[in-house]
Amino acid sequence: MQDDALLDRRVRLLGAASPLFYRRPLHLVRGEGVWLFDAEGRRYLDAYNNVAHVGHCHPHVVEALTRQAKTLNTHTRYLHAAILDYGEALTATFDGELSMLHLCCSGTEANELALRIAKASSGATGIIVTDFCYHGNSAAIAALSTAFPGPEGIGANVRSITAPDPYRQPDGAELFGAQVQSAIDSLAASGLKPAALLIDTIFATEGMPSVPAGYIQDAVARIRAAGGLYIADEVQPGFGRTGAHMWGYQLYDTVPDLVTLGKPMGNGHPLAGVVSRAALSEEFGAKTMYFNTFGGNPVSCAVGLAVLQVIAREGLMENARKVGAYLRAGLRKLADSHEIIGDVRGHGLFVGAEFVTDRAAKTPASDAVRAVVDGMRERGVLISRTGRDDNVLKIRPPMPFSAENADLLLETLGDCLADL
Repeated sequence: MQDDALLDRRVRLLGAASPLFYRRPLHLVRGEGVWLFDAEGRRYLDAYNNVAHVGHCHPHVVEALTRQAKTLNTHTRYLHAAILDYGEALTATFDGELSMLHLCCSGTEANELALRIAKASSGATGIIVTDFCYHGNSAAIAALSTAFPGPEGIGANVRSITAPDPYRQPDGAELFGAQVQSAIDSLAASGLKPAALLIDTIFATEGMPSVPAGYIQDAVARIRAAGGLYIADEVQPGFGRTGAHMWGYQLYDTVPDLVTLGKPMGNGHPLAGVVSRAALSEEFGAKTMYFNTFGGNPVSCAVGLAVLQVIAREGLMENARKVGAYLRAGLRKLADSHEIIGDVRGHGLFVGAEFVTDRAAKTPASDAVRAVVDGMRERGVLISRTGRDDNVLKIRPPMPFSAENADLLLETLGDCLADL
């Protein structure tokens, strides 16, 4: 009854369209590491929430937040060492060309700022994105987030291309580059030039296809030849989650012009940013004054630095590599006895399993994925789903996720598959 009352209050206050996970919504009250606890004290293995990147309520992060909040928290227009300590530690994890930092509060803000910088530098307004992407929810970003278009529709300056999908189209490298060129040509036919190609470097909304480096290298070469910039959205894949690298763009051996950050950056604290080539930031700064009242405040910077320290001290990137490989191997073993799993993919602790009703035809099994996600929730393991057809299991746990945690996930998934 308590949950029913909460749901009624929520609908009255936030509206019936305010989204919730799971057929039977979850009422969470506490988190610790990779575990979440509901109002009745039941424990759930969190294999989905990347916001709590280094684990829910990590003591080192909480202590850093508390210590700085007790000392000073104000806006960024005073000298303070915290923003410099954090910014220098953060930019040191990028390729040397990416050396300047703007801090803000959300991934949406970061993507919007990156677009402003790209437009100011290129003198153009055209934007190229993939045709099932999500990059945020401001008016400007909603106008190019093709997976969930708002009532405003997609902007007249936006062109979309289909993300590479080697599972369904093994020879798509040349097609992907050709699509970028077609988008550039389409903009030109409307009297527009491209300012940027913006991609999520793990293609999370599209179902995490395993994309060879050449696909991206070709696309970036084409956008740069047309005078545009390459913006890498690292809101989901960044901070070591791929296991192989600190940043998703490094999977493709191509350095972006601008990188956008968010979600895991503050382990739940609202912290985001844009890392850029110095010349771009300097040119933008010469044309306009940019500041963000809360982005880069001392508390946010103390939290961000603590997150970087935990990633390094606890070896979380290497853990993502090892446990991610272990988890994918376990999923492939399940696929040997469950033909509904058509493909297993991902990098590090960002793992996808595509469900199909027919392996030869690769027909999406969307209803089965929804049933599995709800079945896992009832059994105490939290995952989600993604992809154009909503048929890819999305497994994206906090970074301390262990092989033992993976075993529990695989055992529970096996039980759910047996019930299908």
